Amino acid sequence: MIEVRNITKSFDGKTILHDVSAKFYTGKTNLIIGQSGSGKTVLMKSIVGLVRPETGQILYDGRDYMQMTAEQVKDIRKEIGMLFQGSALFDSETVLGNVMFPLIMFSDMTHSEMLDRARFCLERVNLKGAESKYPSEISGGMQKRVAIARAIALNPKYLFCDEPNSGLDPKTSILIDELLSDITHEYNITTIINTHDMNSVLGIGENIVFINKGHREWVGDKEKIFVTTNEALNEFVFATRLFQEVKDYIITHGTTVPPTDEK
Repeated sequence: MIEVRNITKSFDGKTILHDVSAKFYTGKTNLIIGQSGSGKTVLMKSIVGLVRPETGQILYDGRDYMQMTAEQVKDIRKEIGMLFQGSALFDSETVLGNVMFPLIMFSDMTHSEMLDRARFCLERVNLKGAESKYPSEISGGMQKRVAIARAIALNPKYLFCDEPNSGLDPKTSILIDELLSDITHEYNITTIINTHDMNSVLGIGENIVFINKGHREWVGDKEKIFVTTNEALNEFVFATRLFQEVKDYIITHGTTVPPTDEK
């Protein structure tokens, strides 16, 4: 489990996170949601250690990241997998080479062991036959699956995903969500997903943290989100859902105007 307690973060005198506390559970898909500029990305970056809050605690299974030495931070980062918004694959490396990269950098495996592990991860995300291809030769959805394989290569305890469905069509987005959910439960990972995709929220949202104007305003699951009395959350959920439905309709039908029955 990862727990943040009373996190405050400011940039140039402007407070972005106001005394935020939240828990992210092991073996569950934990989602951080909120409008653009709400502070959800800063919260994730704070948890990962890319930015340092002015106050508060960040606890990885009871270990306070804010109090760790440089050596302890290095060790805990070996337990973290990252899935970046744009996949962030190396264009000059093959699919297999991309997945092997963290193993080469951070593991003590032999070359043969690294090959076996990378191939296992690719098979786990259903890309067994794509290892010799380059990122430019595969689809966006396949690129995302390569990035997931790379993120789990070191068998992480903690998996962070920044807008994993960005740029993907609705069908592929569902496949990525299901894959992340399956991996989370199968390997008992603490998975934190930063997203504004309501389809993801309704599909895999087991623990949802809603950030609004830098405050943690609501926590619940996908069953409770539609019965909340939080006005800001209701506005976000239904506005985002309506936008997504219109977007999906345009992709499917090529128009924003539903057909009418002509007599």
